[in-house]
Amino acid sequence: METQHLSKEKIEELAAFDSPTIANAVEAFEVRDQCEGFASLALRCLYPNYPSMLGYAITCVEDTASPGRKEDRDKYLNYELLYRAIEASPKPVVVVVKNIGSDLLRSDHLGDIMATIYHRLGSVGFVTDGGIRDVHGIFERAPGFQVFSAGTVVSHGIPRLVEIGTTVSICGLTIKPGDLLHGDANGLVSIPNIIADKVADQARKVLEIENRKLEFIKSPGFSLDAWGQKFGF
Repeated sequence: METQHLSKEKIEELAAFDSPTIANAVEAFEVRDQCEGFASLALRCLYPNYPSMLGYAITCVEDTASPGRKEDRDKYLNYELLYRAIEASPKPVVVVVKNIGSDLLRSDHLGDIMATIYHRLGSVGFVTDGGIRDVHGIFERAPGFQVFSAGTVVSHGIPRLVEIGTTVSICGLTIKPGDLLHGDANGLVSIPNIIADKVADQARKVLEIENRKLEFIKSPGFSLDAWGQKFGF
């Protein structure tokens, strides 16, 4: 079934919430198991002070850490294909790179030049289960561009683009091309497209319930017995 993309207003509405609230809102629709749909703590948010990131996934697979000659790259895909895919995609875009290769801990899938290109083409963020570099350069040259990765390294290795537009798994989160991704300092969650237009309304309900609970917890009338009677355990 073709993905139904949200309006600019709906995108802005969803992006205004933090990711845990979005995760709680998605749970209410019971479209997936509550232990699925989010990345593990192996995935780090590199700019935790940025607002929430929200965009449609462009997926690819890349190897940067396997030893070899630069000429070996001729056997792989040209990066223009990835750039063109981002340019043609509904916006906003989140670029998602699955790391493969001989050494995860020495992989690098993003630097300041590529981040700036992605940003200019309409991408709001980048996700990889491998490494990235140029943390300060990305911050300065692509302001607001969010990055999720397993960590940082100093060298780009030998970039080899293996696939574009395939389903990938990033730190336990399965991501298909076109999936709607929401992320912030807390982590990364996917929003099923089938309910995406309803999630913002549900997120408001989540916050209303949480605020009522917090008000009661802080009130003079709080006790465990009173809590149990009002909200249950």
